[in-house]
Amino acid sequence: MDRWQRFQRTFLDIDQILAIVPDLVRIGIPNTLLLSAIAVLIGLVLGLALALLLLARSQVLRWPARAYVDVFRGLPVVLTIYLIGQGLPIAGIRPFGQNSYAYAALALGLIEGAYMSEIFRSGIQSVERGQMEAARALGLSYLKAMALVVVPQGVRRVLPALTGQFIHVIKGSSLVYLLGLLPEQREIFSIASDAAHIQATLSPLVAGGIAYLILTVPMTYAVNAFDRRVRQQMPGPGDAAARITGAARV
Repeated sequence: MDRWQRFQRTFLDIDQILAIVPDLVRIGIPNTLLLSAIAVLIGLVLGLALALLLLARSQVLRWPARAYVDVFRGLPVVLTIYLIGQGLPIAGIRPFGQNSYAYAALALGLIEGAYMSEIFRSGIQSVERGQMEAARALGLSYLKAMALVVVPQGVRRVLPALTGQFIHVIKGSSLVYLLGLLPEQREIFSIASDAAHIQATLSPLVAGGIAYLILTVPMTYAVNAFDRRVRQQMPGPGDAAARITGAARV
């Protein structure tokens, strides 16, 4: 067997690639998207809450939030998934029973919360200080000015970055195979990895890679287009003033 045949048999065995396409389409891709969507929802809620704590005036509020962000951003994703998905049930903490899929979504969501908090924080801090000063001058309290004027503008500025995080979650979901998902819960990598071990060839993993590319490449271009559109529609000084005035009337 020459090198090309060996290469083809290892990576480009069409029969093996086609054999797992039905499972990828029927089970792998839907589970990957669902797992990623749940993780992103958790990350959005947690990330915004953490961002507001990071910007709080009180150190008592800032320090725990900073510790959380530093820990979850500093740990390898695979370690966090394993500690939460395997560690919590072993320690007797079983909010989801034996449902590994739920623990996987929780682990990814907690990780995304740390990353999204920094995205939210940077967006909120990018809002000109004059926006807050003008809102306070019109009689808004600090909390009301943040909720009605500063935070909405900051969030809008980082929407493309938040959307791009969904792509990172999709790729990161490949690590949940460590938790031993049930056959109907397997995502793309789990299906491809199982087939690769059974068939003793890497062609199923190539098929899994193609599935990831089908999901992520169009999303990447969509996020870039969305980013350009958001930048073109960024509010000018007149729009910002109108927002503050409207908030003051609420």
